[in-house]
Amino acid sequence: MDGALILPWGLSADIRLQKSSVASPIAAAGWIYQGCYEDNVGTYGRSLGFNQPDNSNLTRESCSSTCAGLGYSVSGTEYYTQCFCDNYVRNGATNKPDSDCNTACGGAAQEMCGGPNRLSVFSTITPVAVLNPPVIQQTAANGNYAYKGCLVDHANNNNRVLAKQIIMNGIGTIDMCLARCQKYGYPTGGMEYGQECYCGDFGEAASNNATFAADTDCSTTCPGNGTIFCGAGNRISYYEWVAAQPLYQFSYPTGNNAGQYQLLIGGVVIPLITTQGINGKVQFVEKWGTGPDNSTGAYELDLTKTNDFNSAWRTMHVQTDVFCSAGLQLPDKAGRIINIGGWSAPSTYGVRLYAPDGSPGQNSSNDWIESSNVQLQNGRWYPTAMMMANGSILVIGGESGSNGPPVPTLELLPPAGAPLNMPWLKNTDPNNLYPLMAVLPSGNILAIVFNQALILDEKTFATVRTLPNLIGFVDESQSSGRTYPLEGTMMILPQYAPYSDPLQILICGGSTIGAANALDNCLSIHPDNVGEDWKLERMPSPRVMTCMAPLPDGTYLILNGAVAGVAGFGLASNPNLNALLYDPTKPMGQRISIMANTTIARLYHSEAITLLDGRVLVTGSDPEDKKNPQEYRIEVFIPPYLLSGEPKPTFTITNKDWSYGQTISFTVTSGSTANLRVSLLGADVSTHGNSMGQRTFFPAVSCSGNSCTVTAPPNAHICPPSWFKMYVLDGSMPSDGVFVRIGGDPGQLGNWPTDPAFSPLPGI
Repeated sequence: MDGALILPWGLSADIRLQKSSVASPIAAAGWIYQGCYEDNVGTYGRSLGFNQPDNSNLTRESCSSTCAGLGYSVSGTEYYTQCFCDNYVRNGATNKPDSDCNTACGGAAQEMCGGPNRLSVFSTITPVAVLNPPVIQQTAANGNYAYKGCLVDHANNNNRVLAKQIIMNGIGTIDMCLARCQKYGYPTGGMEYGQECYCGDFGEAASNNATFAADTDCSTTCPGNGTIFCGAGNRISYYEWVAAQPLYQFSYPTGNNAGQYQLLIGGVVIPLITTQGINGKVQFVEKWGTGPDNSTGAYELDLTKTNDFNSAWRTMHVQTDVFCSAGLQLPDKAGRIINIGGWSAPSTYGVRLYAPDGSPGQNSSNDWIESSNVQLQNGRWYPTAMMMANGSILVIGGESGSNGPPVPTLELLPPAGAPLNMPWLKNTDPNNLYPLMAVLPSGNILAIVFNQALILDEKTFATVRTLPNLIGFVDESQSSGRTYPLEGTMMILPQYAPYSDPLQILICGGSTIGAANALDNCLSIHPDNVGEDWKLERMPSPRVMTCMAPLPDGTYLILNGAVAGVAGFGLASNPNLNALLYDPTKPMGQRISIMANTTIARLYHSEAITLLDGRVLVTGSDPEDKKNPQEYRIEVFIPPYLLSGEPKPTFTITNKDWSYGQTISFTVTSGSTANLRVSLLGADVSTHGNSMGQRTFFPAVSCSGNSCTVTAPPNAHICPPSWFKMYVLDGSMPSDGVFVRIGGDPGQLGNWPTDPAFSPLPGI
């Protein structure tokens, strides 16, 4: 072997490096004569892979110049008029005597341009690499995939037999393709026509009526590895996952174990934001000035009266339009609900408060309060609100209203200094609305916008650390994201006493820019773990405009949304009617169960919240797509634990105002305490796939007989101050919940705002 050459694909097959000892006096500048090579070797085909148009004025120089212009480093002339380009000599071709290349060039009689099945070869690199004849690669991606045959594409009405396509121009290999399929959770895949990679699921090719052709039909070599076949036109070199550990494994519960959708009541409102207040009733706000003519913008539902439509609903009022605003439940004594921002001035500056009063079955009388004297400093449409560890309200991002310019700032309520400009909000516009935010146990703040994740200092809001970008769609040339309008949703996974494990977050669904391919995966990460990357888990179908609801048993319901498109009016299609259950206690890749289906499309402006009785309230849908209705009907999803036939445990608790680390007594009045657990679900506000205030805890519990104690989480970074729904669990069956407050009101929101319109104030 003469010299050594490293090829770009980590070639496993042997190669021979050859150079003729005969130099040609006639060559294009920078091109070196490499000798006379055989062509059309046996059954393998051409020795140089890229044939150029015949040229009756062919010369060695013109052929080399043509190849150089196309980015190739090897040229070859053959039989008067033929020019070939490549970066290698292929198919194990060998040197032949220079006398075999004895045909004059069509454009220069004094030059020899190869001969019959002979190439006069030139190269810009010496020596030229000669590749062994191509073969079928039997295994790929470290042996995880095995070759299954040459699959015929376009078999069913011209549809692709594998749906996910990645174009790998000039670089594709079998290993590269299947590594990408593996990364995104697809157990089948392969290469077609040398540069097209396809990924799919088991059974997908068969369901598209695909058939197999002879292996010899897959005759195109890989552009990134000329010793391996990469399919051909309408032929896929096809592989399937054969590793012992499956890429994913969905569960398929049946009957009551799959849960159940039920219609709860007809509605009077197409909700924009849904909340269950500490009075046990459900509060809805909707777009007002842009909604139905008779809407007042706000309503309250008494869940104990759903058999009496007129009694169940109470009309409430907002003064300015809350279209695409933010919300939180405050940690003040009244558990007030705040609504922030709106769709056009002056509503974009709006700060609205409601103190839930009354109780289930008993009338309420309070209404939403708003004053022009209490406003945001920056008007905001599509902002996020987050309760900070110190008890202040952080308001993040948005637009200036009605498709206006971005508002790349943060500000605090009650006001504390001027808004701060955030470069990461400006740089990710317009795909960063309703940012996904969380207080971290480290004392920092997690911010997720578009496909970026940052750790912020909680005092200065400077970026402390940048996490790896969020991956999304298998064709990584299509930029994907998880925040509006590419709308997925985020959940903070359960935190367990003694809270020594790092916090983990889960993000499911989203979409791509432009092509609007909804994402069929979830990502998870422990943000406080320096150097950790995202872990991807497949979902059984794509989903954008995702909603998620945390359940008392520590699982999460994934529902609503569409199979394609992005968030907005008329921008998504094909409602996703299937509910999924995500269980973080199971191994990665085995956490998703496919649950019951609904018959109601829940698209743009749909919500999901967990109720005190353990059901999930499913509301809204305002697609304005001329295909699916604006949805007034209200459903509940009944999780399997409520269909088990087991009795609910019951308990009583007197102290519902907990300090951090405090031990609180409660009494179990029915049910076993042998394996009793307590869960705490943060009082949340659901809109646009964002569950503001969501948090789940399993605190320390001990029992002696029916007398038990629960220990509150230790500090505000583990558990930001808020109201929580407390459940007692006997096995998987939760009790009805009660609201408790943890951490008090350190920001003294109960004494704010001082404007007379909001008096009397509830106090802290």
